[in-house]
Amino acid sequence: MAEALDQLREQLNGINYELLRLLNERASIVREIGEIKEKQGVPKFDPVRERAMLEELTRVNPGPFKDAEIRHLFKEIFKASLNLQEEDHKQQLLVSRKKQPQSTVINLQGTLIGGDTQVMVAGPCSVESYDQLRTVAAALKQAGIKVMRGGAFKPRTSPYDFQGLGVEGLKMLKEVADEFGLVTISEIVHPDHMELAEQYIDVIQIGARNMQNFELLKAAGEAKIPVLLKRGIAATLEEFVHAAEYIVVKGNSEVMLIERGIRTYEKWTRNTLDISAVPLLKQETHLPVMVDISHSTGRKDILLPCARAALAAGADGIMVEVHPDPQTALSDAAQQLDIPQFEQLWSGILNSGLFHQ
Repeated sequence: MAEALDQLREQLNGINYELLRLLNERASIVREIGEIKEKQGVPKFDPVRERAMLEELTRVNPGPFKDAEIRHLFKEIFKASLNLQEEDHKQQLLVSRKKQPQSTVINLQGTLIGGDTQVMVAGPCSVESYDQLRTVAAALKQAGIKVMRGGAFKPRTSPYDFQGLGVEGLKMLKEVADEFGLVTISEIVHPDHMELAEQYIDVIQIGARNMQNFELLKAAGEAKIPVLLKRGIAATLEEFVHAAEYIVVKGNSEVMLIERGIRTYEKWTRNTLDISAVPLLKQETHLPVMVDISHSTGRKDILLPCARAALAAGADGIMVEVHPDPQTALSDAAQQLDIPQFEQLWSGILNSGLFHQ
């Protein structure tokens, strides 16, 4: 009996090896099919064909497996095959960590983003006046912060709200940045404004509302300066990553991602800060990842713990809004810090031991 059992087990081993060979042979064919579908731009999952294959397999099933078991086994094979096709496609993305294992490091006039240090980006929501901008710049310079944000073009929910100073705001940013030796970030909302951006600012920001403005993304990809891409208010991480790919595939590899909160049913914060996005984006892409703690929360009282959480999760930097007199701000007055509040936040971040300059 023992000898017969050994013989049967040997037969099973042989069948297992043959199944393994056939499964991998099938996988190779599945990959070829996936490449063809990718070029044709058709969906990889074909439910009609899958159903037809399952019906045919159960029709010719001789047993002893029941039809339900055959369907279950082949569904798992089909699922694994689809995952293989999708994984192959993910590997082709230029922003993918699998495409480029080493992290991208962006050098902004000596300030590195994406390396072993973190960066603080601060400044007003909107550029409102020269004096306002200069007051903030002086405070940032005093605090040792080298990157200033400021909105010149402001896409707003209401067409009656302040839309920004436009080109005049960009000119103010450049004048103040040159005076204080700061790097500037400002949002660009129209493809035709890319040349202006290259003249006046150091980093193009593409805001949450424009994350899937594909013509704007393409234009940013052709620009000669770095891009800070914000996650859309209801965008999945996959959509976010593909938006970055639109920029990189056009030739601009200096792209930074920024999580700024997503829209959920929660009302206690302006948006919901998705902390899990930070390690996931760092794992799946080689791009620097930052967190905007102002837009994600809309609350001054929880900025410090949220900043600490972002840094603990691996963020390469923090963005926060600062205004000399938030009560008079023309946009986002409730969430902007005044200068003493910012200094207190900055001190708390530095004392956390999580921020490395």
